Amino acid sequence: MCMTITFLDGGMGQELVARAGKATSLWSVQALLDNPEMVTAVHNEYFMVGADVATTNTYSILPDRLEKHGLADQLEKLQNLACQLATKARDLNGKGIVAGSLGPQGFSYQPELSPPADMAAEIYSRICKIQANHVDVFIAETMSSVDQAKGALMGASGFNKPIWLALSVDDRDGTKLRSGEDLKDILPLLNEYKPAAVMINCSAPEAVSIALPLLSEANIPTGGYANGFVEIAKNFNKIGATVDLLKARTDLNPEAYANIADDWIKSGATFIGGCCEVGPAHIAELKRRFG
Repeated sequence: MCMTITFLDGGMGQELVARAGKATSLWSVQALLDNPEMVTAVHNEYFMVGADVATTNTYSILPDRLEKHGLADQLEKLQNLACQLATKARDLNGKGIVAGSLGPQGFSYQPELSPPADMAAEIYSRICKIQANHVDVFIAETMSSVDQAKGALMGASGFNKPIWLALSVDDRDGTKLRSGEDLKDILPLLNEYKPAAVMINCSAPEAVSIALPLLSEANIPTGGYANGFVEIAKNFNKIGATVDLLKARTDLNPEAYANIADDWIKSGATFIGGCCEVGPAHIAELKRRFG
């Protein structure tokens, strides 16, 4: 049976860092303040190489991140700008899906720093209300515990938009969420909220290969978009930490990445793309191989 693959884009934040030549504690938000044209250029390039999706540069546009930098009053403005840049690229491309990114509250990979689901849901709902004017789908990314995922699903519900849920697993054990919970513990939540897709993201590609088959019994579309980091450094653990603490792998060129993504497709994945350190060349190779 021939499956239709939806090609996601690759990483935005690391691509912006590479183009800007520096990492800042504001990460991808810095580009919206300094050089929004660079964000548009990244979106455009992903579409040019075959991506079907532009993921908004809103992963870090969260109250806790902005408050740390005295930008709390800029939330709505920055969310709107990031969404507009993605839709502009989509319109220029003539087709495509704009996915509104909802990043983890607290900090990436540290679900214990996230507020409880009920509190997190209120913040996500506020963000989704802004994004809903622009995006086709919400994508909750790098959700690293069951409760963190629940907060995002609760907050993104009620806007008549599909929700894609992307979970992050332990790089050395793809059967576990980064919280230490079994990945299968997410299944009741998937049954309750019925997102339009469930994916594994921002984890080692090899861990994605282990994780995806465990999601098959949810009976919803699955996918993977891995990162290219050697590992998540222990001191990359709080707001203000910069991504230059994370080292990129040297064994994950586009061909090697596509070889691993082939395993995901064989396990039934219909969404493939990339996260941090996976760039346009990788997406081009995925499209060439599987498009």
